[in-house]
Amino acid sequence: MEKKLRVGILGATGMVGQRFITLLENHPWFEVVLLAASPRSEGKKYKEAVDGRWKMDAPISDRIAEMTVYNVNDVEKISEQVDFVFSAVDMSKDEIKNIEEAYAKAETPVVSNNSAHRWTPDVPMVVPEINPQHLDVIESQKKRLGTTRGFIVVKPNCSIQSYTPALHALKEYEPEVVIATTYQAISGAGKNFKDWPEMVDNVIPFIGGEEEKSEQEPLRLWGDIVDGKIEKATSPIITTQCIRVPVSDGHTAAVFVNFKNKPTKEQIIKAWKEFKGIPQELELPSAPKQFINYHEEENRPQAKLDRDYENGMGVSLGRLREDTVYDYKFVGLSHNTKRGAAGGAVLIAELLAAKKFIVNK
Repeated sequence: MEKKLRVGILGATGMVGQRFITLLENHPWFEVVLLAASPRSEGKKYKEAVDGRWKMDAPISDRIAEMTVYNVNDVEKISEQVDFVFSAVDMSKDEIKNIEEAYAKAETPVVSNNSAHRWTPDVPMVVPEINPQHLDVIESQKKRLGTTRGFIVVKPNCSIQSYTPALHALKEYEPEVVIATTYQAISGAGKNFKDWPEMVDNVIPFIGGEEEKSEQEPLRLWGDIVDGKIEKATSPIITTQCIRVPVSDGHTAAVFVNFKNKPTKEQIIKAWKEFKGIPQELELPSAPKQFINYHEEENRPQAKLDRDYENGMGVSLGRLREDTVYDYKFVGLSHNTKRGAAGGAVLIAELLAAKKFIVNK
């Protein structure tokens, strides 16, 4: 790319916004030129706005630390200075819908980490290795919004990354029934152990809204575009339980699956190891070279050992075996704030740039 794309981060002071900042440091295609947050941070240096709230292991770079934070509601002022924005704002769902559409209508593409537009029929929800073809619906969205370059693309819920890619790689065998229990890290709630001491030595068997997302969002990824709208797939049937566990980063899933055409264990492992998508073919900067990694050891994957596989952008699987009730069971793991959140959005933006959906203004 001859000239880097200018990036703004909406919701830059939150945990996902912070993760965007660390992931985009020295990015070959993108340069962070603007940070925006709620009105209470407006006018502050970024280092002041996150003082005592910086949750990343890496320090804030001097350049970012000295940036002045904008009010996220100053849509026109921000749009004049950026080529596109990442959205990680902390607002109500209706407020998020409105502000993301406002940026799109100001001809600023939005790559969103939020859930507000995941079921807007002409907004693609994308995992680049799974459903890049859904980007085609952007043209219909532009017609609705009345824009020439402005649009919204969203990434799915962080927890489904730990098992949906594994199922997608096996689509030729037609999964029919899936049972998944996810064991989700506390960073998925935007917290660390300092913020949430109640999670130490504890398990909470409820995460609001998470089970509905985990059951339905994979079906939207596997859906089809019909008359300018995405219609979700009708199979497989998916049922889930989502549990918060005392882990800093990394969502684990225990999965049971029945197939219409039951493969052998060897066929499954071969399909996982050989699976690749358009990010690998295009060699996008954030794409894992090997998207899915299968562990032969009986005690892997483990969050502490495997969450940073391929810089946190790959998926780790293990413990595949036949089950006494279902065809097979296995365990999956993905990094929830890298692949599952900010990193997944960065990969979407890279695909959008490679396909010329996002260009320099």
